[in-house]
Amino acid sequence: MKTKMLLYVCALWLAGLGLALAQANSIEALDVTQQGGKTLVRITTKEPLAAVPPNFAVSNPARIAFDFPNTVNALGRASQDVGQGDLRSMNVVQGTDRTRVVLNLRRPVAHEATVDGRNLLITLSEPPVAATAPGGQVARFAAGRADTKHAIRDVDFRRGRGGEGRVVVDLSDTTTGIDIRQQGQNIIVEFLQTALPENLRRRLDVVDFGTPVNTVAAFQQGENVRMVIEPKGQWEHTAYQSDTQFVLEVKPVVLDASRAAQRGRYTGEKLSLNFQNVEVRAVLNVIADFTDLNIITSDTVTGNITLRLKDVPWDQALDIILQTRGLDSRRSGNVIWIAPRDELATREKLALEAQQQISDLEQTRTESFQMNYQKAIDVQKLLSDPNQRILSKRGSAVVDTRTNTLFVQDTPSRLDEVRKLLAKIDVPVRQVMIEARIVEANETFSRNLGVKLGYLDNRGLRGGTPGSPLGGGARILPSGNYLGSGEQTANTTVSQPTPTFIPDTQNVVLPAAGLNGFNAGSLSLSIFNSAMERFLFLELSALEADGKGKIISSPRVLTADQVEAVIEQGTEIPYQQATSSGATSVSFRKANLALKVKPQITPDGNVIMTIDVNKDQPGATTPAGVQISTKHVKTEVLVENGGTVVIGGIYEQNDRTDITKVPLLGDLPLLGWLFKNNSVATGKTELLVFITPRIMNERLSIR
Repeated sequence: MKTKMLLYVCALWLAGLGLALAQANSIEALDVTQQGGKTLVRITTKEPLAAVPPNFAVSNPARIAFDFPNTVNALGRASQDVGQGDLRSMNVVQGTDRTRVVLNLRRPVAHEATVDGRNLLITLSEPPVAATAPGGQVARFAAGRADTKHAIRDVDFRRGRGGEGRVVVDLSDTTTGIDIRQQGQNIIVEFLQTALPENLRRRLDVVDFGTPVNTVAAFQQGENVRMVIEPKGQWEHTAYQSDTQFVLEVKPVVLDASRAAQRGRYTGEKLSLNFQNVEVRAVLNVIADFTDLNIITSDTVTGNITLRLKDVPWDQALDIILQTRGLDSRRSGNVIWIAPRDELATREKLALEAQQQISDLEQTRTESFQMNYQKAIDVQKLLSDPNQRILSKRGSAVVDTRTNTLFVQDTPSRLDEVRKLLAKIDVPVRQVMIEARIVEANETFSRNLGVKLGYLDNRGLRGGTPGSPLGGGARILPSGNYLGSGEQTANTTVSQPTPTFIPDTQNVVLPAAGLNGFNAGSLSLSIFNSAMERFLFLELSALEADGKGKIISSPRVLTADQVEAVIEQGTEIPYQQATSSGATSVSFRKANLALKVKPQITPDGNVIMTIDVNKDQPGATTPAGVQISTKHVKTEVLVENGGTVVIGGIYEQNDRTDITKVPLLGDLPLLGWLFKNNSVATGKTELLVFITPRIMNERLSIR
């Protein structure tokens, strides 16, 4: 027993020794000082560092993490309280192949890291500049090497899926230093120790892209390249670099409480990453630690990556890494499988082929389905449609029309799919009551004004008048016209014994016409001398008619969803029609009130209707046959449940004035009314068509 225990202890000691030898470096000391308002963190290792370790920053909670590969914790403690400046404390966590140093901050701050032999120097400065920060503050996006000259190879602008503007810069190498700041309403990007070719020194007008960016200008300024981006409206920006490609995105800001759900397809918590030629697997481990997700990486995922991200959602950061290295991912719950695209496609293809082979060999079963609302024969056609088969190649479906039962034979997995399908389609059909109201309103007005004006010289009745062409001896007629025997007025002919004399008579006869079977009313006035020898008579006639009418037709019909319905009422008018043999036959044409409608209930409870409404009625009879007066409207409308909409209307107005007058005399001012007849007629007709749909429930009552 003691021998076994000794062997076990020796094995543990050898395992620890092997781990220590594999991890050749170690963290020996931590030191924090204040210099000019900045906090300087010094991390000392046993062996010199080749480059700045991979690091990332998180805004909430505010912290910065550095991963030291193949390094152990030789401090003898896992945490250290600091309390200087914005640095609260530090944690040192040792893993199997790395040690992570976490700086816990009071608030998000900008940081720069440099390597000085065995020391890693981390400088914590002011908080990083946000998109709405005042101009003049600089956020160091990437620190470059001062002894190296860099260059820009290309500048491009693109529009993202969410309407964001993307400025894409192709750099000559991954060590280019980049500073970003906001100056007024513009974004200034400085590429340090960088040259810009002449053909790229230009100003791009990108208004037509429909993004928050108006212009992008790049020009050489001393040893640096300055890029000025001019946005508009409310916006925010993010920046990231993948290998030699630097991207700055300007996104529109949605002023809404649910803004987080409207940022686009990336909704993860924001983080900042800074990796210089680090293995892709290590970067994926950092994202896994940040998100608490289980990321499984295929053994074929290899290679290094240079990546700089600043305030980017973690899911967008993962997407950038996958696109850069030609990888793809599949997620199941909180597990993400990452592998090359071709490998994932091959795995999925093999899985589908295996599933197909199992389906071809799987034993079939038969199951019956009692249809409640659908016709079993229609469902059979749906399942067996050769263009879109739901059943497998070995499946079949038969129908018992007497019991409206469907029998399906197929594999268990396909039967499950059929069962789910029938549960969705074998449901009561919703019904709609559609009511149409056709309102016809008319208004008529007529007015007739007329006059009779006459003059009579009656001196001939007293023995004749010298100078009279026919002498005297005339009569005064009861109608007020003074004529001799056999003379005619405008209205009647009078036969009397032939008088001896016909007086001198002058008349103007323009009476008002009758309306609606009624004669015009009249007012007469006669003026004569004391001897009753000369007469001047005036008769005014007038008649006025005012009429109003309204016709309301209200057809209504009940129909199922997406089923056309027709309702009509009227007469059929016969007419002669020639046949092909030359003979004639009697045909009929409808003159009726009809409503044809096909409703469609939308998911939100509204109704889309294709409507055809007509109101025909017989008109005047002509030698060719009976005329048909037609009122017709055909349209498609969207109406809320129970709402009413006017789908059509016709308005007509007829005004007519007729004047009959004596030439010249009828044009005299004031007196001209004594020599004219005036007739005025006005007619107004209005037609309106109203439609009201109501969705019915299963009991056919209005919901």
